[in-house]
Amino acid sequence: MQKSEEDILKILEEDCRYTPAAIAVMLGRTEKEVAATIARMEEAGIIVKYTAIVNGERLSEETVQALIEVKVTPQKNNGFDAIAEEIYRFEEVKSCYLMSGGFDLAVFIEGRSLREVARFVTERLSTLDEVLSTATHFILKKYKIEGTVADAEDENGKRLSVQP
Repeated sequence: MQKSEEDILKILEEDCRYTPAAIAVMLGRTEKEVAATIARMEEAGIIVKYTAIVNGERLSEETVQALIEVKVTPQKNNGFDAIAEEIYRFEEVKSCYLMSGGFDLAVFIEGRSLREVARFVTERLSTLDEVLSTATHFILKKYKIEGTVADAEDENGKRLSVQP
């Protein structure tokens, strides 16, 4: 990867709302060069998606998020890829990673309630032939999301009360 690509990616990872014109000014390049570099990285699959980081605790609609550790039986000739694909195709699945350690996959899901998440695990995920076991961890609070502090008040030095 070229230095100019790395520089552009760092800027976009910080805030994907920057335009090629703004990035060009920051890097001392032309807008045309920056736009062409971004287009190349999109075509090559280096840039997969532009997204917003949302602090769900500030929304009025409640959702439940969970990390599910999944132990699976790898398939002959496909390893973990086929079962990972079967799992990540579920609508509830937001992210799916192959991991080292006691479990093979880390699956992040979102549902409308604890019951909905539990139903997903018991009725859909655990029933797959290759799934040997699961461990579900409900996300109670997010302090930092994708490198960004979730609560701006905490970031500005305001301390949370520990008194009941």
